[in-house]
Amino acid sequence: MKNVKFPALLVLVMVLSLSAAAQNEQKAPAKVKKGWNFGPLPAIGYNSDLGFQYGALTDIFYFGDGSRFPEYIHKFNVEVSQYTKGTGVYHLFYDSKHLLKGIRTTLDVSYLTDKMMDFTGFNGFMSQYDPGFALENPSYYKIDRRLMRATADFQGPIGGNWSWAAGIGVYGYKTGEVRLEKYAGADNLYSHYVNAGLIEQEEADGGTKLELKAGIVHDTRDNEADPTKGIWSEAIFFGSPGAQSYLKLSLVHRGFLPLYKDKLTFAYRVAVQTNLAGEAPYYMLQNLSTLYFRQITSEGLGGVNTLRGVMRNRVVGNGVAWANLELRYRFLDFRFLKQDWYLAVNPFFDAGRVIQYYKKDMMLAATDPSIETQNSEKLHMTAGAGIKAIMNKNFIVSFEWGKPFNSGDGKNGMNIGLNYIF
Repeated sequence: MKNVKFPALLVLVMVLSLSAAAQNEQKAPAKVKKGWNFGPLPAIGYNSDLGFQYGALTDIFYFGDGSRFPEYIHKFNVEVSQYTKGTGVYHLFYDSKHLLKGIRTTLDVSYLTDKMMDFTGFNGFMSQYDPGFALENPSYYKIDRRLMRATADFQGPIGGNWSWAAGIGVYGYKTGEVRLEKYAGADNLYSHYVNAGLIEQEEADGGTKLELKAGIVHDTRDNEADPTKGIWSEAIFFGSPGAQSYLKLSLVHRGFLPLYKDKLTFAYRVAVQTNLAGEAPYYMLQNLSTLYFRQITSEGLGGVNTLRGVMRNRVVGNGVAWANLELRYRFLDFRFLKQDWYLAVNPFFDAGRVIQYYKKDMMLAATDPSIETQNSEKLHMTAGAGIKAIMNKNFIVSFEWGKPFNSGDGKNGMNIGLNYIF
């Protein structure tokens, strides 16, 4: 399946252009930003199964009179993009510490359709992924997934750098076999799981879940978008009441250690998400708790949010743990188009695994016992690098490429978008 991402080229061209511009435009002291600020970026791509992608994405900031800069008064993130064969992204995100007095408000409304969503089973390496077979059968490890999501999260001060957190989200999923006409009737892993009872009939087509969350946050970062020092930790309980109820716990700690002034930072994230009671339906398993969407989705493990380079949602179970380690080196400051910019690179190493299995006994019974990987889940590891163009300390254009250590996690992964992943 041919897959070409033109935005990668756009980022490289942009970075070279910015670097050249920096040599010609005299550097001036950084200025305080006021009023509205926009950072538009085209969303352009091509996938032989999905067609051409076209659209735009942007961060929009309102800084008011500039007295709080680089903190913003209001932030919006908007993406509207569509593939010519129907897959689309419609995303609106809002964040502010000033909409409600003393309370941080974070809102998200998104409609996401994916006609070739990766589905490689459950429990990491317990589910074998054969890249050669996938090349010959492009729809075997895919499903059709449509998601309508609306979330509202709130944070309020407790004292010092501590805050309480609470939120509510509604997730409406429609899932099934790939519907593209060229793959009609093709064999696929999803159908095997449904027939074996690993995906129960009543949840095979998706469903709607109400999710509630509550917890505490500790945050000492010097700048949220691109911190050079501080920590950011969360302990969040979240779950769904009613039929097929469940309760989970998410523990995430992020640290930012300055190694050389504000130019070189060691950034790390360690996280655990465990199941405490009940069991979520299969279509909710990949969801990772978050109070702030840095990317359009918060899913994994695998993909842009967690294990960069690993296939999307390759590592899915009742409980997962992961870590991200990276160096962030800011190597060029300049002014361009009357805005303050700097460029940064971030080599990284990611690792994670399932720590609580999903229907392990059923999976073993339904799997060919000759497959050695079926009962040998272990760390999924990747390494790679990214380059960032950061405008006004808040708007971050990101290009990252990662490669997994094991071919059972895919070949490699590339992403262009906004923000660091943590």
